[in-house]
Amino acid sequence: MPPLSVLDLAPIPEGADAAAALARSLALARQAEACGYRRFWLAEHHNMDGVACSATAVLVGHVAGGTRRIRVGSGGVMLPNHAPLTVAEAFGTLATLYPERIDLGLGRAPGTDMATARALRRHMDGAGEDDFAQEVQELMHYLEPAQPGQKVRAIPGQGTRVPVWLLGSSLYGAQLAAYLGLPYAFASHFAPDLLDQALDIYRRSFRPSARWPRPHAMVAVNAVAADSDDEAATLATSLQQRFLAMQRGERGPLPRPVDPAAFARMGTPQEHAGAARMYACSAVGAPDTLRAQLRKIVERTQADELIMAGAIHDDAARLKSCALVAELAGATAGA
Repeated sequence: MPPLSVLDLAPIPEGADAAAALARSLALARQAEACGYRRFWLAEHHNMDGVACSATAVLVGHVAGGTRRIRVGSGGVMLPNHAPLTVAEAFGTLATLYPERIDLGLGRAPGTDMATARALRRHMDGAGEDDFAQEVQELMHYLEPAQPGQKVRAIPGQGTRVPVWLLGSSLYGAQLAAYLGLPYAFASHFAPDLLDQALDIYRRSFRPSARWPRPHAMVAVNAVAADSDDEAATLATSLQQRFLAMQRGERGPLPRPVDPAAFARMGTPQEHAGAARMYACSAVGAPDTLRAQLRKIVERTQADELIMAGAIHDDAARLKSCALVAELAGATAGA
């Protein structure tokens, strides 16, 4: 089993608030560190009732300050929402405060609706794929040692060489990561359709870089572990209900779990089909069941790392799932 990491969206459970969600994130990060996970990443979203991770760099700093060893980063920062210099300064500051512990994952999607995206960055006319590639390289330049005569610098930031990852759910991110010689994380925890094709393109097209002589692919998986298959299936209905609601354009707090039979009666067949596609890269069950499912995913993808997303409503069940996954898969700590 490859090394394991944790992806957290700071979900706001039904009946709780953002403060509780942020406290849950720190508790989960501490659990992940104790269990030997490699990384704890937080994903940027905006204007969504059900998640509390809009100020990603702030939350990364909060989690890094509340843990000791685990790498903490973004999975990811949505670069179209920010000027590259701003991101370099924020993550350069984090890397200065927490040396050798910060990762910077970058995504191309806005992580929100277009009205909110305009409110975040204001000027978006003409933004496209070429702009993203240029801005990734500009950001990386700010994190390198400053050159003689360089007029614009990230202070802190210059010389920190924060590890940059590219994230995606399409073929474009795989192509760009390969071209730049960067590690690549695929968002298969909600958009798995192009997973195999993207990984193939990334590996075949990869151009070695100084830091990454070989391709390095991380695959995102929804993982829910419990003492029994039935208990895990029930816990997983919180995420399934969220995916079902997204088919109708609805977002909100993370629902309480329901009996799987009750979930099957919710929504239309078309909505269930759409939710099932989003949920396809998941491992749910008791330890033996989940181990077998994870092995199939690893055999299929040859992932260098797995990053586990687990939107579980109950906090104790979420922490237990994190521990069970680590135990059965042999999570490995390290840089």
